Amino acid sequence: MTPGTRRTTRFAAGLAALLIFTTACGTSGPSGASGGKPTAWALTGGDEQVFRTSFGTAGIDGQFFGNDAYKQKIRSAVGAGQAPTLVYSWGNGGMLKSWVAAGKIMDLTPEVAKDPALTGRFLPAVAKSGVIDGKTYAVPNNSMQPVFLYYNKDLFTRIGAQPPKTWDELMALVPKFTAAGIAPFSLGGQSKWPQLMWEEYLVDRIGGPGVFGAVAANKPGAWSDPAILDANRKIQQLVDAGGFVKGFSSISTDSNADTALLYTGKAAMYLMGSWAFPTIKEADPDFAAKQLGYTTFPAVSDGKGNPADIVGNPANYWSVSAGASDAQKQAAVQYLRTGVMSDTYVDALLAGGSVPPVNGIEAKLAKARDPQYLSYVYGLARNAPNFQLSWDQAVSTGQADALLDNLDQVFLKQITPEQFSANMNATIGK
Repeated sequence: MTPGTRRTTRFAAGLAALLIFTTACGTSGPSGASGGKPTAWALTGGDEQVFRTSFGTAGIDGQFFGNDAYKQKIRSAVGAGQAPTLVYSWGNGGMLKSWVAAGKIMDLTPEVAKDPALTGRFLPAVAKSGVIDGKTYAVPNNSMQPVFLYYNKDLFTRIGAQPPKTWDELMALVPKFTAAGIAPFSLGGQSKWPQLMWEEYLVDRIGGPGVFGAVAANKPGAWSDPAILDANRKIQQLVDAGGFVKGFSSISTDSNADTALLYTGKAAMYLMGSWAFPTIKEADPDFAAKQLGYTTFPAVSDGKGNPADIVGNPANYWSVSAGASDAQKQAAVQYLRTGVMSDTYVDALLAGGSVPPVNGIEAKLAKARDPQYLSYVYGLARNAPNFQLSWDQAVSTGQADALLDNLDQVFLKQITPEQFSANMNATIGK
């Protein structure tokens, strides 16, 4: 029997006793409809099957929803005191912060004090996204999704160049690729959110993570930080230079049209999250195996940010509803200790091409499919001083919509960097 199955057996026995207690006492909220079992809502797709299997083993009543449907449902449920026992989130961004402030989420700090491995087994840059004001409210439940620069090796060979390590090198590549009839960068501008990754990385490289920290803290005038102004000027300089594929504002990421430009040789580079790899591999396995390269976002000369910082989605997270019964809370915490990221759970994530944010899995990665790619993703997160959650998940919903709309206008050169800052400053606190 492996260590993972031993943990599962102990957990199942403990959970059975808790469920007997829960049934005797009765429950409230959505858990009542499940007969007093701990409940959980999660997203369809991605790591859904891993969740389903672990829920089945642990006796958790799980339900699954599409992304937008989930966000609407969970906001209403938490507000009405009808949240599931396990609350799924994107870490310490706008939604979780507001729920914690409203007293809707259980403080897990005492549980971490009793068993430091509850969070200590995770990569530090990922675990800290479950912390708010020094207290632990969430624990990672699936894979890391950092953003990095994909590139077409064949196209770089064709023009005799190397992937850029600095912003100046990136800008110098633009005329070389355009002269060869190749778009330097693919971009799905119609979907708006892919443009945000450029903003996040440039601001980090120029000013460091503290710049967005001030934004997230609703500091008045935070969007006028010189790093944000400089980042938006650089974006518009890249647009003017022809850095993005022609017609990028009408290209949709939802259809994977932007991804296709990379592996069909129409574009040389593509800034995107690790979730693009399965799409590329499925569409053109030979390209993924031989011609696909990947590297970090370039450094900016005289920038304050560490070039090892990354942006993206550190993971998704489980929190425990403060409104659950005591028995449900105990069962949920026990699931977080022994059900989530057990050996079998980690193996299942790796088998699906996902990279769990767990310490010490280098040997497992070496034996998995696509070991070079998986090890690269793991190394990015393991070595990152800061793993910034996507801004549209880290700010309030009202700010997120305004952010995507205003940044789109920066890319289209419909507003200046100064107007962007003024417009976003007006959203602070909303």
